[in-house]
Amino acid sequence: MLAVLALSAIHPDSIFDFFMENATAGALLLALILTYRRFSFSGLSYLLIFVYLGIHEWGAHYKYSDVPLGEWLNPILHTKRNMYDRVAHFSFGLLLSYPMQEICMRTVRVTSGWRYFLPIEATLSFSAIYEMLEAYAATILTPQRGEEFVGMQGDMWDSQEDMFMAGLGAVLAMAAIYLIRRQMAARAVKRELAAAYAATSK
Repeated sequence: MLAVLALSAIHPDSIFDFFMENATAGALLLALILTYRRFSFSGLSYLLIFVYLGIHEWGAHYKYSDVPLGEWLNPILHTKRNMYDRVAHFSFGLLLSYPMQEICMRTVRVTSGWRYFLPIEATLSFSAIYEMLEAYAATILTPQRGEEFVGMQGDMWDSQEDMFMAGLGAVLAMAAIYLIRRQMAARAVKRELAAAYAATSK
């Protein structure tokens, strides 16, 4: 992660925006370090967090409204708006809802269907909080370039659409995890039945 941060810090489009965008990423990394002894995630969760932060760093380097991937997507999506911020918000829900579920299951001991619902709710809550903090920071620190910093690109519903994409990513992630766990449980039952049948046959 330090290597990714160092690479993204090489000649960013806007140094001020780069540090502003990395405030939340820095807070997340600091929290992971400080709480590591008390709560360490699984290897999969750390991998998902790393991938998400990598996606975020690419956006922070170029500014979310100017990331090359977003420009490459324009002909495919038939839009003139750079959609990379939508990709990043979708990735937030898709990649970080599993670590959120891990927290729910291991600290709050949630084992019922709520373990699939709570990460979606947490994703939407964090997304709303982030959008409000981002808008507040833009009006205080960069009042002349507030819309540019927030990445609205002329879309008055940008914040709501960003939150929707994050929520959609979380829903898809939780649905996939539910189906995978259900399939794994079914296979485990089949193995147990096969073992029991083999034992009785002897």
